[in-house]
Amino acid sequence: MDYKIAVIKGDGIGPEIVDAALPVLGAVGKAFGHRFKYEYLLAGGAALDADGEPLPKKTVKKSKDADAVLLGAVGDPKWDSNPGDKRPEIAILGLREELGLFANLRPAMVYDELSFACPLKPEIILGGLNILIVRELTGGIYFGKRGTEIIGEASAFSKIVDHLKGEKTLPPGRFAYDVEQYTEFEIKRIAKVAFEMAMKRAGRVTSVDKANVLDSSRLWRAVVEEVHVQYPEVKLEHLFVDNAAQQLIKNPKQFDVILTSNMFGDILSDEASQITGSIGMLPSASLGEGSFGLYEPIHGSAPKYAGMNRANPVATILSAAMLLRYSLDLSAEADAVEKAVGDYLRAGYRTPDILTEGKIPVGTEECGRRIADFVKKA
Repeated sequence: MDYKIAVIKGDGIGPEIVDAALPVLGAVGKAFGHRFKYEYLLAGGAALDADGEPLPKKTVKKSKDADAVLLGAVGDPKWDSNPGDKRPEIAILGLREELGLFANLRPAMVYDELSFACPLKPEIILGGLNILIVRELTGGIYFGKRGTEIIGEASAFSKIVDHLKGEKTLPPGRFAYDVEQYTEFEIKRIAKVAFEMAMKRAGRVTSVDKANVLDSSRLWRAVVEEVHVQYPEVKLEHLFVDNAAQQLIKNPKQFDVILTSNMFGDILSDEASQITGSIGMLPSASLGEGSFGLYEPIHGSAPKYAGMNRANPVATILSAAMLLRYSLDLSAEADAVEKAVGDYLRAGYRTPDILTEGKIPVGTEECGRRIADFVKKA
């Protein structure tokens, strides 16, 4: 069977880690009788250099025509002085919006072979750790109204400023605001994703909010409860975000699926990534309605390591496994890739970020090749 994958290598180490992942998909194709056709596209800094825009229209169009998108990473300090709409990171937000990607899945797992790298006490993670964070991706404070005003000056947003400050008398000067806002529709659809994921896992959802303070969180909690009625087999609990952050460190094994808003999910998923010991091991999927999705490692472009053949491509390879599972409905093939990563670790191969005494050092390219070889042996 033929599948069309849009490939966006991006900036920094992005091209290297994607180039290490593609041979793994190639090995899957040979082992299972599939053919993957790649459409190479530009986004981020590479697109700025080539086209003057972080997200060219061609990239959006070609991505929509594909079965899924595999992304490396974007960004580099060399573009830090660019105005906001000309920064590489805008490409990610633009892709999410243009492609209708509202659900971000971020697994956080601890491999037995890498348990030494976890900063927590060994007894806390004894027996392994496997958490799935389901983060709402297109609502909340990142997409609400925002601005910076001068108190007392007329502007297009003066009415909003007057509303936000309410009865408060504010001193002259600058006034900035970012509005956290959610609709019932946005909460309902992300909650359904979390409950569906839990049905395939341990059957537990922890919804994280700040309902003791925020109206948006009170609506969040109410709608999640309403959706839960459709999934009586799943156990639901609610935690305030500050408590959830503490519990992730104190007792992370209590969690199965964590459901939360855009900003809270951004913070908690980064916290969870540190528990695993290496950010270079963690994949992610951004899904919309249906099977279409964008897949990328959770780490950044790490430009200082670009071209050094030392970046860990496992997160990208596992992102490709998620692509196989969620967008192409190839579960056996995804299992083969995940097993190959485990075999690679058990064989003792390590990129510099997880290298310890007695292990076999490998670079980015060799890591991808070794994992591809393990897929072929599956």
